[in-house]
Amino acid sequence: MNQANLPFSSRIGITPDPEQESDNFIDLERLIAIARRQAKVVAAAAGIGLLLGTIYIIIATPNYTASTSILLDDSLGKFADDVSPAPSNMQSDTTILSQIAILKSAELATKVATREKLDENEIFMNPPRSLPSRIKSVLRTVIGLFGGGRVSELDLTNKDARIGYAASLLENGLYVERQGRSFVIDLTYTSNDDILAGKIAKAYADAFLSDQLDANFEATERATIWLQARLRDLQESSQAAALEVERFRAANGLTAAKGALVSEQQLSDINSQLILAQADTARALALYNQFKTIVGGGLEEAVKNASVVTDHNGTSVLETLRTRYLSVSKREQEIVARFGQEHPQAVSLRTEQQDLGKQIFQELKQMTESYRNQYEVAQSRETSLRQGLGKVTGETSSANEALVHLKELEQNSEALSNLYRTFLTRYQEASQQQSFPIAKARVISIASTPSSPSSPNRTMVLVLSVLLGTFTGMVIAAWREYRERFFRVGDDVRSLLGLKFLGYVSAFHGPADTVSPRGTAIGLEQPPAPFNITRLAIENPSSIFAETLRNAKIAADVVLHGQKGKVLGVISVLPHEGKSTIAANFASLLAVMGGKTLLIDADLRNPGLTRSLSLTPNRGLVQAVLGDQPWQNSVKIDKRTKLAIVPAVPHKHFQYTSELLSSEAMRRLLEEARTMYDYIVVDLPPLGPVVDAKAFAPFADGFIMVAEWGATPRALVKSVLQSETHITPKVLGVILNKTDMKELAKYTSYGSSEHFMERYTSYYIDQAPSAKPPRPKVPVDSA
Repeated sequence: MNQANLPFSSRIGITPDPEQESDNFIDLERLIAIARRQAKVVAAAAGIGLLLGTIYIIIATPNYTASTSILLDDSLGKFADDVSPAPSNMQSDTTILSQIAILKSAELATKVATREKLDENEIFMNPPRSLPSRIKSVLRTVIGLFGGGRVSELDLTNKDARIGYAASLLENGLYVERQGRSFVIDLTYTSNDDILAGKIAKAYADAFLSDQLDANFEATERATIWLQARLRDLQESSQAAALEVERFRAANGLTAAKGALVSEQQLSDINSQLILAQADTARALALYNQFKTIVGGGLEEAVKNASVVTDHNGTSVLETLRTRYLSVSKREQEIVARFGQEHPQAVSLRTEQQDLGKQIFQELKQMTESYRNQYEVAQSRETSLRQGLGKVTGETSSANEALVHLKELEQNSEALSNLYRTFLTRYQEASQQQSFPIAKARVISIASTPSSPSSPNRTMVLVLSVLLGTFTGMVIAAWREYRERFFRVGDDVRSLLGLKFLGYVSAFHGPADTVSPRGTAIGLEQPPAPFNITRLAIENPSSIFAETLRNAKIAADVVLHGQKGKVLGVISVLPHEGKSTIAANFASLLAVMGGKTLLIDADLRNPGLTRSLSLTPNRGLVQAVLGDQPWQNSVKIDKRTKLAIVPAVPHKHFQYTSELLSSEAMRRLLEEARTMYDYIVVDLPPLGPVVDAKAFAPFADGFIMVAEWGATPRALVKSVLQSETHITPKVLGVILNKTDMKELAKYTSYGSSEHFMERYTSYYIDQAPSAKPPRPKVPVDSA
C-alpha cells in the first residue's frame, strides 16, 4: 500500500494540468465515490421512509371518493327563453366560476344535509379521525390553552347545530373544479364510507339542479308579482294621460282631421297657393318687361326681335307676318340683284315690306298691353293671398302655446302607453317561464359507489415514502460529506501537508486495545485473543501493518543515510491515535531485521506504551535522567526480539516533563545511546495537549507522524505542523492508523492505488499470533 507516492522520473511526472482540471465542471468519479460511501446512509433513510410509509398505510383511515360531472348548457332553455348571442369567453368563465361558487356554498351543503338527513347518520357525523387531524386537534387545544382562550365545544343537541355541523363536514369533503376549458364541472366527494360517498355526490348533483329550478321559479314568481302590481299602476296612468290630452284639445279648439289640426291644414293650403301666385306674378312681369323693351326700341327693333318673341311664345299671327316679311325681303333682294333698285317690282316689294313691318310692330304693341294686364291680375291675386295668409297665421299663432302644451301631454301619454305595453309583454313572458321546468344544466356522469379507496394510495404512499427517505438520506449524506474534514487517503497527506505518505494500518478493537479506551490500530483484522501488541508486526511479517512499518524504515534510512544511531520520534496530534502501538511494533520490527534498537517511552504523563507492555519496573526514564546510577540500569531487554526498552515510571511529584526531555541529561543519554544502538525509537506525547514533543525536537533526527483514519482533522494537523517549525522539517512521513480497509476504496477514484486494494491482498498475509495467557508480560532481561 505504498505505491505511487513519488514520480519515478521527471519524464512521467503526474503533476496535473490546472487548466485541464478546471475544465472538469462535474467530477463524475468523485460523485460516484461519494455515492458509494454514503450508499448505506441513503439506503437506511430510504428503508426508514418505506417503514414509515407502511406504518401510515396500516394506521391510516381509508377514504373513498365518488365523482359526478355537470354540464352547463344554455341551449336547454331555448324553448323558454329568446335565443341570445353567444357569450364571450370572459362571460363564460365568469358564469362557470359563479356556478362553482354555488356548488361550494354553505347553503347548498345545508340543503344536501337536510334532504339526506345526514345529521341523523352517525357514520357521517362521527367519522374515524386520521392521525393528522388528531395532531391538529391537539395543537389547536394546546394553543387555545396557552393563548388564554377558552376551548369551546360544539353543542350538537340542537337540530340546527347538527345541520350546520353536517354542512361543514360536507364542505370539508367536497372538491369542485372546472374540466379544462369546457363547460363541464367535476364534483367529487370523499368519505370514509364508500356507499355514503356515492350517495352524497349524487345528492349534490340533484340538489344543484333543483336549486337552479327553484332559483328560476322564485325569481320569476317575484318578477311576476311585481310586474302585476306595476301593470295596474301603468294602466291607470296611461288612461289618465290620454283623457287629459283629449280634454285639452277640445278646450282649446285643437280639432284634428286626418291626423293634423284644421288650422294647420288651412295655413298649409294658403301658403302653397301664395307660392304659386308669386311664381305667376314673376312670370307675367318678366314677359311684360320683355315686350315693353322690344316695342320701346321702334319699328326696326320690333321687326328684328320678332323672331325671339315667336320662339318663346309661338304666336301664330306674328309668326305668319314674320314669314311673309322674310319672303318679301328675299324676293326684293333678288330683284334688286337682277334688275336694280329702281325696278318697279323692287319698289312694289319694298312698299309691301314696310306695310308688313308696321303690322308686326302693331301686333307687338297689342301683345305688350296684353301682358301688362296679365301682370296686374297676378299681382292682385298675390296680394289677396297674402292678406288671407296673414289672417290665418294670426289665428294660428294664438294657439301655439296651447299646441306646445298639447304636444307635451301627447308625449307623456305615448310614453306611458309604450311602457305599459312593454311591461305587459314582460309579464306574459314571466308567467310562461314560471311554469317551464327546465334547468340550464344536466348531469353527464352519474356518481356511483366507489369500488376501491382513493386514499391512502398505497403505491403512491410507498413511492413517496421511499423518495422522501432517499432525499432525506441524500441530505444527511451531503451533510456528512460537508463535515468530512479528516484524513482518508494518502493523497490527503501529500496534497495538504506536502509530506510523504508511509501507508495504512487497518483498524482493530479487541483484547489488545490497551493503549487507550478508544482502541489501538494493529495489522490484524481479526486477531485471536490474547497476544502481545509489540510483536504484531514480527508475527505477521507479510501483513499490511508490517509493510507500512518497513516503508517507514526505508524512509528513515534514505533520509538519514549515514547517520549513526538514528533518533526517531513517533508523534501524533491528538491522544488515542495509536502512536504507542506503532512505536512498539516499529521498534520490534527494526530489532528483528537485525538493527540494534532502543525503544524509549517518553510519554511521561500518560505512559501508555509501558502499560501496554505490562511492565512494572521500579526505574524508568525519569530515574535514568535524574538518577545517580547509569541509565543502562533502567533498560529492559525482550529475549525474543532483543529489543531494548526504557519504560516510563510516573513520578508523582515530578511535573516538569518538558524540561526533563529537553535537559542536558537527556541529551547525554541519547548521545551515549547513539554509540550503542542503530535505531532509537522514542514514543513521544501528542503535540496537541502538551509541549513535550516540541521540547524534545532538537534531539530527534526524524519524526514519524501517526494520524487516525477518519478521526484526525486535516486542518488541525496542518495548523500544528505550520506552527512547529522545529518538528515539521524532520517529519519523515505520515501513517494513517485504524483504517477501515473495506471502506477505503470508497474515498478514492479509479486509478488510485487504494482502488486496487483487493488485488494487493495476495501479497499481504496476516497470520494470527500464537495464543498466550491473557495480558502477558513481555519477557525481558535487565541490561
